[in-house]
Amino acid sequence: MKTTSYFNLTRNRSDRIGINDEWICFVIEHAEKTVIQSDGRIKKWAHIPEAGKVLRVILLEDGETVHNAFFDRSYKEN
Repeated sequence: MKTTSYFNLTRNRSDRIGINDEWICFVIEHAEKTVIQSDGRIKKWAHIPEAGKVLRVILLEDGETVHNAFFDRSYKEN
């Protein structure tokens, strides 16, 4: 999994330390919702049953480099 230095820095925060790489890969491959931001970054969401939460993953424009990942408490389905 390719990551940015920002992601590597923030993944040790107390609210993100429990996010598994497998969950991030799951969101990338099986997103329930995908949105492309105006800057080209790609936001993807999926429910993570083991956590009982929705994980948002933000990718760079290349569609594979992870820039951010966090549980999204404000996620609203379509």
